[in-house]
Amino acid sequence: MAILEDDRLVELLVDRPDSRRSVGDIYLGKVEAVLPGIQAAFVDIGAEKSAFLHASDLIEADEDEDPEDREPDDADDENGNGGGNGNGGGNGRGEGKGGSQTIANRRGPPRERTRRRPAPNIADELKRGQTKLVQVIKEAIGTKGPRVTAQVSLAGRFLVYMPFASKVGVSRKIEARDQRAKLREMVTKLVPADSGGWIIRTVADDLTEASCKREIDHLLSLWKKIKRKQASGRAPALLQRETSLTRGIVRDLLSDSVDLLLVDSKLLYNEVEQYLKQIDPELLPRVKLYTAETPLFDEYDVEAEIRNLFKQRVELPTGGYLIIQPTEALISIDVNTGRYTGKRDPESTILRTNLEAAREVARQLRLRDIGGIIVVDFIDMETRSNRDKVLQELRTHLGRDRARTRAFAVSELGLIEMTRQRVRPSLWQSMTIECPTCSGTGRVFRPEVVVRRMERSLKRAGADHKERQLSVRLHPEVALYLVEQEPNFLRQLEKQTGLELEVRDDPMMRLDEFRMMARPAGRDVTEQYAVA
Repeated sequence: MAILEDDRLVELLVDRPDSRRSVGDIYLGKVEAVLPGIQAAFVDIGAEKSAFLHASDLIEADEDEDPEDREPDDADDENGNGGGNGNGGGNGRGEGKGGSQTIANRRGPPRERTRRRPAPNIADELKRGQTKLVQVIKEAIGTKGPRVTAQVSLAGRFLVYMPFASKVGVSRKIEARDQRAKLREMVTKLVPADSGGWIIRTVADDLTEASCKREIDHLLSLWKKIKRKQASGRAPALLQRETSLTRGIVRDLLSDSVDLLLVDSKLLYNEVEQYLKQIDPELLPRVKLYTAETPLFDEYDVEAEIRNLFKQRVELPTGGYLIIQPTEALISIDVNTGRYTGKRDPESTILRTNLEAAREVARQLRLRDIGGIIVVDFIDMETRSNRDKVLQELRTHLGRDRARTRAFAVSELGLIEMTRQRVRPSLWQSMTIECPTCSGTGRVFRPEVVVRRMERSLKRAGADHKERQLSVRLHPEVALYLVEQEPNFLRQLEKQTGLELEVRDDPMMRLDEFRMMARPAGRDVTEQYAVA
């Protein structure tokens, strides 16, 4: 699924039947280990790796709870209460055997933050072997297992239900005070006493009592079903699977701010249509079945954007460019003016490039689904006011991001440090694998270095006195280097080692690889004599 804003791709969501998303799934887990030293526990939920449960995720939502730690739809009540499910757009199976494509045009406002209260002592709350109801809030990434929370929440179209909370919150994006009070009063009146906490979502701006009552009943019924499964199940067990990617996107994103939802699969279109009839029939005219012969993603130039997703270099409109490089610890982004030299003074040229870069950095973080720590090296600016303009531009465009982001002030070195919520592996991690030739470095040895490594290995073989004749296989480019740059190499090495040597070019060899074969048997002795 592609999300476009102002006709430009800003998010790409990919789901496959063999690797479905798990954020939002609810499990009955079994505590495997409690680690007071890091205030965390490991919980067996039946996944390949144990889930990580931090003490802060045991806290019940109250006046100090940060709603953004849980609910991307960002909600709170007047005292800062809130919570949510943190699924950020649905999870589940891939839709359509051939792989369907969906495009949504949307707009999105910025968000704010509050603080969290201190976490309890994990050793006082959990014991080894204890069962615990948990919900996945972050997928397994790399060597780390999934992250879970004990603050379970169930998302509906208009409401989020939090069984272990107690307040009624209203999305911060509903700004009118009268409307906030009206919605809170309506929900408070309709929900049963002591039933838990509720968040009124942004799309509930025009919520009616009938729709509200219907959703409250549905979410309470769903929670009762989960509790019944919990009572009869043995840990680890899956109690509730999050809805499919398609339904999750329609539920969480399709609103008046979306101009159009295009679907190229008749089967998927029918599913969306039926779902909307249940939750919000007024949005049906915004959903269209795409039937043209040109593939949907080609028609909107999405395929070209996807091809550029994995390139390190990103061009800016006026000629500057970004270099985006993932590392183990963080993502580094470097800004360069490139061929843009401007027409006025250097400071204005640099400011314009940096402002363009700030907008593109925010877009690329969403597009590539980059999370964790990000460091952006903007071009140095002399005046503080210009540095503030760039930071404000970056924060403004980050405000459209559904994931929680935070950009700090410009450091003394001219860097902007950021964090972005990481819920699942980035597209770069999930859609690519390490290069078998360079092992992820992006570099290979030069031909002259390969020759030196080969020389040391052959000298070791000569000193061993077990072989008399060796054939060396090289990549054609390395063999050509030998012929042109070191034509006497073999003859000199034969004198030094006492070996009879021959070189053969082999196009099947990697550029920085060589193989040593004992003649006449053709036995491979590379590993025996190879030198790093």
